[in-house]
Amino acid sequence: MKLLKDTFKDKTVLITGHTGFKGSWLSIWLHSLGAKVIGCSSDIPSEPSNFIVSKLENFIEDIRLDIRDINSLKDCIRIAKPDFVFHLAAQSLVRTSYTNPLDTLGINAIGTANVLESLRELEKESIAIMITSDKAYDNVEWSWGYRETDKLGGKDPYSASKGMAELAIRSYIESYFQKEETNVRIGIARAGNVIGGGDWAKDRIIPDCIRAWSEGKTVEIRNPVATRPWQHVLEPLSGYLLLACNLALSVKNHGEPYNFGPSSKNNYSVGQLINEIKKSWNKANWKDVSENEGQLYEAGLLKLNCDKALFDLNWQPTLNFKETVNMTADWYKHHFQDNESSMYEFSISQIEDYVRIAQSKDISWSKDD
Repeated sequence: MKLLKDTFKDKTVLITGHTGFKGSWLSIWLHSLGAKVIGCSSDIPSEPSNFIVSKLENFIEDIRLDIRDINSLKDCIRIAKPDFVFHLAAQSLVRTSYTNPLDTLGINAIGTANVLESLRELEKESIAIMITSDKAYDNVEWSWGYRETDKLGGKDPYSASKGMAELAIRSYIESYFQKEETNVRIGIARAGNVIGGGDWAKDRIIPDCIRAWSEGKTVEIRNPVATRPWQHVLEPLSGYLLLACNLALSVKNHGEPYNFGPSSKNNYSVGQLINEIKKSWNKANWKDVSENEGQLYEAGLLKLNCDKALFDLNWQPTLNFKETVNMTADWYKHHFQDNESSMYEFSISQIEDYVRIAQSKDISWSKDD
């Protein structure tokens, strides 16, 4: 893991959305690499949360602000003078976007524009990784993976907000961060459905299962036949980190979007995912309630083509489906069996295990030489 250590050690890294699922894991990983991590989020998104049970406030600088507040965000970035920025702050739930469409559009689209505007005024060299979503693609539910050149769009407010964020990113790159003269290099990352320990969001498959099963209840599943490209949270994070490393070394990939998804072998239905994780849980039952659900649109099939990340960055996914599910189940079992003070250390141990698996599979970013 020499490349990651050499790139981030003693660097100042600002993460928006650091209290969220991905953001908290990224904070843990970067802190373990020796970075000075500054996080800004509006609140703790769930109860419990990975941020709280990992006691992350003891390891990083924790700032509360709403990215829709442009003046507070500008002040935060100006004072932090970050070497790297990872923008993850978002309203990340499709079903919530139907209930609160304006909040979703404001946070995901205007919030992203505010980050870019704040970076435009930054008077130092910096690398910014803007994380959107696979749902930014105009999903026509075809059977092959979406490429970075495919049409963006969205049938629901969440997907539309991510497409809008992509348009904002592209316009700022072309208008203010042109490759020949910019002091801020920008990479764009699109990832699919992530699972892993520490996710407690509502209306997500694994958290819904864990909450129900930990109370001895049967979990109700609204769309068990929907197929997703399941990946462990550490998979796209390794891609975000590798993209930042490449941008630090060269302007070549500035302004480029990249998909970070699992192998096509990891495309499984919701029902298959639940049946796999229930093997690690006592008295785990679920019920199909799809016939009782309303007509809110949710994609049934969505895959990513990650050939560009392999070609440009030499990035590829590390874990197979069973490894992904087992790591996820192990985290939750440890959480319920042990006291919360150990979750930071346990998460570090899972990152170390992930790196070792990557090394055993000769994944380039994981090498120590």
